[in-house]
Amino acid sequence: MKTKTIALTIILTMGITLSQFVGTKNYFHPEFSENENSNGMAFAYPPGVGILSKSKNCLSCHINNGSWGDESNNIIDIIDKDTKKSLKQTDGSFQIEVNRFESKTVLTVIGRKVDDKLEMPYRNAWIYIDPKTIQTNSLSKFAPGWECNLQMACRVVGDKLDGFENATITSLPMTIRPSDAAQNSELSLQVMLTKGESQKGNAKEGMKGNYFEKRVMLKVVDKP
Repeated sequence: MKTKTIALTIILTMGITLSQFVGTKNYFHPEFSENENSNGMAFAYPPGVGILSKSKNCLSCHINNGSWGDESNNIIDIIDKDTKKSLKQTDGSFQIEVNRFESKTVLTVIGRKVDDKLEMPYRNAWIYIDPKTIQTNSLSKFAPGWECNLQMACRVVGDKLDGFENATITSLPMTIRPSDAAQNSELSLQVMLTKGESQKGNAKEGMKGNYFEKRVMLKVVDKP
């Protein structure tokens, strides 16, 4: 009898413990949890652009209502990790040249120069996406034939980088590599500077942000 009582107690304890985890959702980053409405939509950023949905840009979910629309004080840059030089062209676009089958790492730098008159963005989101792939069923929305290890990010500001001492930025490396199928391609770099938190299920409420879009040209170089 005593043995049965101990066994039942153990089973009951295990049942209570498991019940605490069943159905529990991870809301550490709530934008990435799925909405269980009957329409089956997922509310997320930046994967909501072309990846979890076929939205063409961030403004399909978010509103362009922030204080940082003046681009003269904004920082949107792509820097060669080895040379530390910006890859920005004279027309404002970016060009990344990579030898076929070789890897190149660039730094995506997003932020704003310190301005005492305005509050600073708190979190920056960005995604590199091939616009031609958004409406397709391809699992990769990056340029076809190009490998990439960090296509998108959503990051709190506070990174440090030489040359950007008087700015509030985020900076992360991205490595790309053209395969034998890679061709010259054009990407859209979609960026949002944000502050605050979007309401779950209504991303147009609760968060202030400004949206920007830059052209990024990928050029594959074939060695003789």
